[in-house]
Amino acid sequence: MSANSDSYVIGVDFGTLSGRAVVVRVSDGAELGTAVHEYTHRVIEDRLPGTDVRLAPDWALQSPHDWLDVLRTAVPEAVAAAGIDPARVIGLGTDFTACTVLPARADGTPLCEETPERPHAWPKLWKHHAAQAHADRINALAAERGETWLPRYGGKISSEWQFAKALQVLEEDPEVYARTDRWIEAADWIVWQLTGVETRNVCTAGYKGIFQDGGYPSAGFLTALNPGFAGFTAKLGQELSPLGGLAGRLTAQAAGWTGLPEGIAIAVGNVDAHVTSAAADAVRPGQMVAIMGTSTCHVMPSDQLAEVPGMCGVVRDGIVPGLWGYEAGQSGVGDIFAWFVDNGVPASYTRAAEERGLSVHAYLTELAAAQRVGEHGLVALDWHNGNRSVLVDHNLSGVIVGQTLSTRPEDVYRALIEATAFGARMIVETFEKAGVPVEEFVAAGGLLKNRFLMQIYADVLRRPLSVIGSDQGPALGSAIHAAVAAGAYADIQQAAAAMGTRRDDAYLPDEARADAYDRLYAEYRTLHDYFGDGRMLHTLRAIRNEANG
Repeated sequence: MSANSDSYVIGVDFGTLSGRAVVVRVSDGAELGTAVHEYTHRVIEDRLPGTDVRLAPDWALQSPHDWLDVLRTAVPEAVAAAGIDPARVIGLGTDFTACTVLPARADGTPLCEETPERPHAWPKLWKHHAAQAHADRINALAAERGETWLPRYGGKISSEWQFAKALQVLEEDPEVYARTDRWIEAADWIVWQLTGVETRNVCTAGYKGIFQDGGYPSAGFLTALNPGFAGFTAKLGQELSPLGGLAGRLTAQAAGWTGLPEGIAIAVGNVDAHVTSAAADAVRPGQMVAIMGTSTCHVMPSDQLAEVPGMCGVVRDGIVPGLWGYEAGQSGVGDIFAWFVDNGVPASYTRAAEERGLSVHAYLTELAAAQRVGEHGLVALDWHNGNRSVLVDHNLSGVIVGQTLSTRPEDVYRALIEATAFGARMIVETFEKAGVPVEEFVAAGGLLKNRFLMQIYADVLRRPLSVIGSDQGPALGSAIHAAVAAGAYADIQQAAAAMGTRRDDAYLPDEARADAYDRLYAEYRTLHDYFGDGRMLHTLRAIRNEANG
C-alpha cells in the first residue's frame, strides 16, 4: 500500500430514494462520516415533474438533478461530519441502481432537460417494468435464432435492462430515440459528470447491456427486432473499463460541487449490489452476497462458468477481475413489506404501535415473532413487483393463499417475510442444481436491522448466515474501489481484505423450525409452478391496464 495511513476515500451510493456519501479511512476501512440526501423527486411514477403529463402503469423514472444534488450536499456534509481535511481525500467511487439508464446528447446532456414533457426523455429507473412486452420479443427472437448470449442470462433477459427499455423508446417515441446520441447507465453518466470523461463499466455493460465475449448482439439480430433498431449499439460504449480502474480525475467544476481537491482519482462506475461484495470482503468463489433492501440482488464470484436458469447474468470480471460474476435477484422485498404496512394495516394497529413507541413494522414484527412456524395457515408468492429470478417475468404479481375471516395483519406480514425467504431459497437451489455451489450466504442491506427476518432466512435456507459489518455496504464498497483506483491497493481483493468487514455465522438455523419451513416451502414451490406460467396473473394485469386506460 502506497498511501499514508491518514488518507481517505469517499464512496457515494445512489439508491432508489436517496443518495448517501461515506468518508472512509484507506488504511483500515473505518467509516468516519456519512450524510444522506433525499431525492426531491424520489421515484417519478404518476406524472412528469412540473407538467400534467400522466404516466402509464409500470413506469418508474428519475431526475438527473437529484443525482447531482447528492454530490453538492451529501459529499461535503459527510466530509464535515468526519472532521477531516478534504486535502487528505485521494479518491472517490460511486455506485448506482441498475439498470437505471438515460438518453443523452453526445456531450452528456440528458434529453429530459430539452423536452421535459416527453416521458421517454427521462431516465428509466431500474424498476421501470413497462418494457416487458419488448423483453418478451427479444427473448423469443433470441431463442428462435439460437443466440449464443441468451444462456448467459438464464434463458431470458429482463424488461429492466438496456435493450428492452431502448426498444420501448424507439417504438413509442421514435423522435426521442433519434435524438439519443448516448444510451447510458446512470452509473457511467455520474462518473462522466465528475470527470468530464465518458466511460462504460464492464459490470453494467455485461449484466444490463448484453455485452458478452467482446461484443453486443449483432446488427442482424437487432434488425430482425425492428429495422430502426439496427444501429442501437452505436449509442453504447464499445470500450469497457475494468472495475476498480481509474475513470478519470475530478474536474474543477465537480470539485466546486463536492468541496474536494481537483484532480483526485475517480473510480470506474459500478452497481450498488456488486460493490457490496468488496465491502463484505466476500470476493472469493462461492460467497453469495444478498443485498436486502427494497429489492434483493444476489451476487457471487465463481471460478467456473455454468448456465443457471433464470439468473440475471454471468459476466467475466463482473464483480472482481479474473472471476466470473453471477447475479440473480428478487424485484420486491422491503417494498412488499412497505406496501402492506401502507395499505393493509388497520388504524387500530397504527394506534397500538404509536402507544408503544414503535413503528408499525416493529409492532407487526413483534406480533409475528410470537407465532410458531405455520401457525397463520398462509403461504404467499413474493411477486408483488414481478419476478426477477428465476422466472424473469415482471408481469407476474403477488399471491396470498389460505386467508380466512380470522386472518390478522401480523399473519400476512409474517407470510410475506417468509415468501421472500422462500424466493431466496429458490435462487440458491437453482444455482446449486446448475453446478455452481453457494459456499457462504452473506446478507447486507437495510433489512439486516430486522433480526426476526434474518432468523427466518437462516431457518428457511437451512444454513448459517454471515452479515456484513457495515450499515453502508454499497458506499463502503465504492470507497474500496476508489482506494484501488487511487493506487492505494494493488487490486480489489487486497483492498477488500484490509477495508471490508463481515461477521461470520451471525445467524444459525434452528433444526425444528427448518423442518417446519420445509413443509411450507413445498407449498410455495407448488404455487410457484402453478402461477409461474402467467396465464392467470397476466390476464388480471391486462384487465387492470385496460381499465386504467
